[in-house]
Amino acid sequence: MNKTPTAQLKALIKEARAAIAAGADPQAWEAVRVAYLGRKGSITTVAKRLSELLPEERRDFGRLFNEIKEDLLARITKAQAAYHKTHGDARLMAGRIDASAPIRPELQGSIHPISQTMSEIIEIMARMGFAEVRGPDIEDDWHNFTALNFLPDHPARDMQDTFYLASEETPPPLLRTHTSPSGQIRTMLSSPPPYRVICPGRVFRCDADSTHSPMFHQIEGLWIDRDVTMGHLKGCLVQLVQAFFDLDDPPLRFRPSFFPFTEPSMEVDIRYRRSEGKLILGEGEDWMEILGCGMTHPNVLRSCKVPEEYQGFAFGLGVERLTMLKHGISDIRNFYASDMRWLRHYGFSVLEAALPRS
Repeated sequence: MNKTPTAQLKALIKEARAAIAAGADPQAWEAVRVAYLGRKGSITTVAKRLSELLPEERRDFGRLFNEIKEDLLARITKAQAAYHKTHGDARLMAGRIDASAPIRPELQGSIHPISQTMSEIIEIMARMGFAEVRGPDIEDDWHNFTALNFLPDHPARDMQDTFYLASEETPPPLLRTHTSPSGQIRTMLSSPPPYRVICPGRVFRCDADSTHSPMFHQIEGLWIDRDVTMGHLKGCLVQLVQAFFDLDDPPLRFRPSFFPFTEPSMEVDIRYRRSEGKLILGEGEDWMEILGCGMTHPNVLRSCKVPEEYQGFAFGLGVERLTMLKHGISDIRNFYASDMRWLRHYGFSVLEAALPRS
C-alpha cells in the first residue's frame, strides 16, 4: 500500500536527520542536502505529489514541507559551523608563531625609502610647528580644481592628465592629482585660521616613464596667519632643504613660475654637479628644480571663506623626486617593482633608519 505524501515526508525527515548526525565533514552534509533537498532530492520529489491531495489537505502539507526544509537546512548549517570552529581553531594552533624566537635574517623587513623620506620631512616640519593632516584619495572636482582657482578650461582637467571615475555625477569624481585639496582646501574649511599644516599622501596622474609614475607621493605645506610673509616661506624651505639633504648652506634659487593656487608663484632650484656618474647637490654651476611654492592666491582664500586679514603660503614637493636625489636612485619605477634585492639595498632598518639632523 502506497504511503500518502504526508507520511512519506515524515519518514524522510527521520532519515535525513540521521544522515546529518552521521556526517563527519562539510562534503558529507552537502551530499545529504542534495540527496534530500536538491532538485531531484527525495523530499523535493515527494513535494511534487501535492496535486494528489484534497484542497483542504494541501495547506497543511505545504506548511509541513517548509518546516522540514527549514529544519534540515538549520541542522546542516549548525553542523558545518561547529566543524569549521573546531578545525579552524586546530589550524590556528598549528600555525602559531613563537614571537620570542630569534629573527631570521632572511625574513627581516625594512622601511621603504619613500616611507623613510616622508617620516624625515614630517619630522623636520614638526620642529617648525607644522601639524600633519590627511585626506581622501578620491576627490570631487570642486576640492581638486575649482576651489584651487583652476579655470574651467585648464589643461589639468583633461582626461589625458586626470583619472576620472565612472559615475553619473557631473563632473565625475576623480583620483586626486595633488595633495592640495586636503593640505589647503579641506584644512581651511574644517576650522577658523590660523593654519600651519603639512599633508602627505598619494596622488595620481596619467603619466609613466623613468621619472614619472601614475601613482606617486606628495607633501603639501600650508601656513596661513595674519602676518605670514614670503620671508617665512623662504626661511621654512631653506631649513627643510638644509636638514633633509644635510647641507650647511644650501645654494637655492627661487625662480618665478605659475601655479593657479598661488600668487606670486615660484619654483625652488638647488645647485648640483655630476662627478663620475654621481649627482652631488649643493655644488657646481647647474640648477635642478626640487619643489614648487608661493603665496596663497586670494581666490583660494575666498573659496574657503578665510577672513581678508589673513594671508600665507603653500608649497608642494614630490617625495619620490627628493628620495631619488638624496639616495642616487635613477628610475622611479623601481620604487614599485617589489624587487627584494632593491629593497634590501635601499631600504632602512627599523632600528637604524636615518633621522634628519637637528
